Amino acid sequence: MIRTYPFLVGVTGGLGSGKSTVCRFLAEMGCKLFEADTIAKELQLIDPDVIKGVKALFGENIYSIDRTGQLALDRKTVASIVFSSPEKLQALNGLIHPKVFREFNKAILEAAKDGTKMLVKEAAILFESGKNKDLDVVVVVIADIEQRIERAVLKGIGSREEIQQRIARQWPQEKLIEKADYVLVNTGSQDALKKETESLYIKLLQAACSVCNHV
Repeated sequence: MIRTYPFLVGVTGGLGSGKSTVCRFLAEMGCKLFEADTIAKELQLIDPDVIKGVKALFGENIYSIDRTGQLALDRKTVASIVFSSPEKLQALNGLIHPKVFREFNKAILEAAKDGTKMLVKEAAILFESGKNKDLDVVVVVIADIEQRIERAVLKGIGSREEIQQRIARQWPQEKLIEKADYVLVNTGSQDALKKETESLYIKLLQAACSVCNHV
């Protein structure tokens, strides 16, 4: 039987690990990229059912109209609420994740049509959501905790204390490593990370060929 869909790679990692940078490098090398977290954010602004659900969870005032006349979501308030309320977080994920999964299935079909050999899915909570089971392999990007905090603070994600609290609520890196097919250590420069990603890409190509040959 000939495999008609691309090799599916998941890339995940904790806050500040550098997973987005790794995915950008993989895209530059020819992989098609599906950014689950970006899609989730877009759905909160364009999908009527999601918008209705978000308002029900956080109140009508969680949305506003920005200067350009576009719908805007107070993401900082949402983040503050869900990271102190597991129930709200679970409800929000339950609202959005099924729709993100449908979008990913669409991306797989589109990739199959255009002949894409490898589709990379970037997601912050890949194992936690159980969606790793739908992928061929999963790459976990890790870094020292202090580096992760510094990177997140520099990106303006939050204060040092807020970042520490968010990291504390995520799966520990040790747990991610146990479930990973490949682990990429991001403790050096951008150039070093790119070289590591290039080596990873070769391994992924080999794995993809192996899967295709055994289907």
